[in-house]
Amino acid sequence: MESFMFLGFGIDAWITIITVLGMFSILLFTKWRSDIVFLGAIGVLYVTGVLDAKEAFSGFSGTSVVTVGVLFVVVAGLMHTGVLHYMVRYLLGQPDSYAKAVTRLMLPVAFLSSFLSNTTVVAIFVKIVKMWAKKLGISPSKLLIPLSYASGMGGVCTLIGTPPNLIISGLYEENTGVTMNVLATTIPGLFCLFIGVLSVIAMRRLLPDREAPESAFEATSEYTVELRVPSDNPFIGQTVGEAGLFHIKGGSLIKMYHFDDIPSPFTEDEPIMGGDHLVYAGQIVEIYEMAVSHQLVAADHHVFSMSEVNDDSQIRTAYVTFGSKLIGTSIANSSFEKDNNLHVAAVARRGKRINESPREVILQAGDTLLLICPGHFNIDTSSLKNDLHFFDSDDVPNIGPGTLISTIIMIAMVALSAFGVMPLLQCAFLAAAAMLICRCCNMEQAMKAINWEILMVFAGSAVLGLAIQKTGIAEWMANGILDVCGTNPLVVMTAICFVGTFITEFISNTAAGAMFFPIMYEAAEKMGYDPFPFLIALMISVSSSFATPIGSPTHMLVYGPGGYRFSDFMRIGLLMNLIILAANIFIVNIVYPLTPLQ
Repeated sequence: MESFMFLGFGIDAWITIITVLGMFSILLFTKWRSDIVFLGAIGVLYVTGVLDAKEAFSGFSGTSVVTVGVLFVVVAGLMHTGVLHYMVRYLLGQPDSYAKAVTRLMLPVAFLSSFLSNTTVVAIFVKIVKMWAKKLGISPSKLLIPLSYASGMGGVCTLIGTPPNLIISGLYEENTGVTMNVLATTIPGLFCLFIGVLSVIAMRRLLPDREAPESAFEATSEYTVELRVPSDNPFIGQTVGEAGLFHIKGGSLIKMYHFDDIPSPFTEDEPIMGGDHLVYAGQIVEIYEMAVSHQLVAADHHVFSMSEVNDDSQIRTAYVTFGSKLIGTSIANSSFEKDNNLHVAAVARRGKRINESPREVILQAGDTLLLICPGHFNIDTSSLKNDLHFFDSDDVPNIGPGTLISTIIMIAMVALSAFGVMPLLQCAFLAAAAMLICRCCNMEQAMKAINWEILMVFAGSAVLGLAIQKTGIAEWMANGILDVCGTNPLVVMTAICFVGTFITEFISNTAAGAMFFPIMYEAAEKMGYDPFPFLIALMISVSSSFATPIGSPTHMLVYGPGGYRFSDFMRIGLLMNLIILAANIFIVNIVYPLTPLQ
């Protein structure tokens, strides 16, 4: 079996190639959870003998993976003490031009993303930017793509800002024994950020002017109707299900009031009594047609409004995420409302309310749902988090002395690592312990903050990179690139970064970093150069995904709120990819000149 060779590859290499291609195909074309897919890939490589047990599970004990896990606790302390909210309060202001608005937005977002989770920063800023845009008279779609871009470009400015930086620096340390400084990417990253801000301002005409999805939901009186059952109604005594009043054409019954407006939990078996108030959500015309046919009359007032919601119910807006199991289905043909004890009142797509029954709409990624939820509904503990994205978290930051304490802890962590006092992992452990001891967050908040799915993907990516290197695929690809590009190091660096930039549009940047590390490392060594500057350029390139909404989780966060189309990202993103690639290669070779190996 070991002697088997086909097209220059042995059986282990072909198993690895098929596994990697299969894994990415599943991630692209199915709705499977990414952590399960990566774990399955590790299992295949282990069971088939491509990797032994130590190698297959080495990713879970790697320093870079452990560092990411510990940093989640540090970020939890910053979040729960309101550091991010405090900074936002004093950053945006009232700029008098689009250029100033973009600058006031992108620079602080990039700064925060250098130390915090990009996804966390964008999720908090989205709601703020939407309100800010309305205040400035700018469509949110003109600012939300720059928001997402800024978080990605800011993330590369430190090793802790984005997972690929940590995984590449960790692999570099394993191969050379040399530890990268936590600020190794700061100067190249800041230069690319500066070029990126100027590029967004110069290309602002390529940014779409979309209507915000919430504009379709300005007044709930347009889609919720309260009707009253008169005392001589022929359906009195029947249940709402028997009378055909529970699910109706164009809408559904979302609340029922018996006796003096006292709300009563109800099902299809709830009996109808004279004087009952029935609250419907859906299409107004069809609801009133039903009212006529069932001899219902208009009530004196509407129950729900966006500014004043009943104590026992709340209105929330959510966006259908990419990979959600709701995509391609309708609410009417699922148990979604029953399982989650809520009602869909309206659906908007690209800023326009869909003029059909919200329960009949075939949902797409990015659709905006207006949900009427029970008063006790908690977004952060809801099982809907994998299918819908809510921006109004139930957690309220506690701004006070802890805000200053958590900020000092974060600065101390970065300073100790940057000046070489102790390794980053040790600094992260000390910072996490300090956050807990100083009560910036409690143990429960710290554990909730750890994203196990991201850690699984992180560990799986490291293992895939090891398999690519061990089976000779990295060496073969490096040789192929050298055959095509020659031995000019600048050309080879550019070629690999170019491929990395566009590959990361379709796979996670963590996986792209792990896959391209051995290729870039092998190519640099074969040309006789120190791999360090090559890897700095690789870090920036695999985090420079601007052209598709699936290229980054932050793009997915702004896709729905901005009312974007898939092509909107490509219009400006393809040019951004090329501009940042050129800036990346230029600045890296100035800050870290190519050095021949001794």
